[in-house]
Amino acid sequence: MFPDTMTAIQIAAPGAADQLRATTRPVPVPCHDQILIRIAYAGVNRPDVLQRSGQYAPPPGASDLPGLEASGEIVGMGAGVTRWKKGEQVCALLPGGGYAEYAVCHADHALRIPRGLALREGACLPETAFTVWSNVVQRGRLTGGERFLVHGGTSGIGMMAIQIARALGARVFATAGSDDKCAAIRALGATAINYRDQDFVKILTEAGGADLILDMVGGSYIPRNIKSLAQDGRLVMIAFLEGPKVELNFAQIMVNRLTVTGATLRPQSDVAKAEIADRLRKQLWPMIGAGAVGVTIDSEFPLAEASEAHRRMESSDHIGKIVLNVAGDGA
Repeated sequence: MFPDTMTAIQIAAPGAADQLRATTRPVPVPCHDQILIRIAYAGVNRPDVLQRSGQYAPPPGASDLPGLEASGEIVGMGAGVTRWKKGEQVCALLPGGGYAEYAVCHADHALRIPRGLALREGACLPETAFTVWSNVVQRGRLTGGERFLVHGGTSGIGMMAIQIARALGARVFATAGSDDKCAAIRALGATAINYRDQDFVKILTEAGGADLILDMVGGSYIPRNIKSLAQDGRLVMIAFLEGPKVELNFAQIMVNRLTVTGATLRPQSDVAKAEIADRLRKQLWPMIGAGAVGVTIDSEFPLAEASEAHRRMESSDHIGKIVLNVAGDGA
């Protein structure tokens, strides 16, 4: 059994990291097609920071608590759930609510922990894996032999994208802003580009142009991305750390037959997310089980220190994922 109330981290008011405060909330009740998870670990992601600062509101019906991915044990199920049993360990994509001892999610958005990984690593997968797979493989159509560039190569998204692209047989390039980060990129088998003293446009152009670029920076990077693409290349935008507005010469897009697209994950329908989860289960999870794709954890913080985890995220010094230890028992 489980208690009626739980400890959670709420956003007291939009603002800085110190607005993350511990609170007591009722344990959520799973509705039809939902499962209730006793959370062991929760992943920390850039959208959590945006939500805390008031720039990324949760979708209608979602918890107001931050947290888009977690791992733990299924302790309750709503009507209509047949694929899971109580006591099973899962990682799950959440609509919100991961910074808490319990959370609910759609049953089809949960996945078993991949072979060889523990709950700690499993919590770092869903938001990252759903985002990368749907944008690099499905939307971006990356195939073996193509040249792939990802910006922010040592973020959780970046490191996952590098490994998936490598597993698919692509030649991978990634940008970062320090020697240590570039070394981490090279350790994953990609060509590292230090954006502080190297021009990624020049490097990619000399290599023949990128067939696919995954970008979360936006701003001044957008026209430079367009210049870096090969004919019939694709640019997929997933975030705009530098902002979404820029002056762009569309003649380059026409002449080189380029595709510019993008997507956000959180607002997508339950059906769309379930379809992504199914592809992960069938295609990515075997890669993880075989050791071709893994998880790099930068740091771990207790749930009560979620504000420190956000400060670490905002410093941009991290290499890999930041995780919250919710259960506090080293699960």
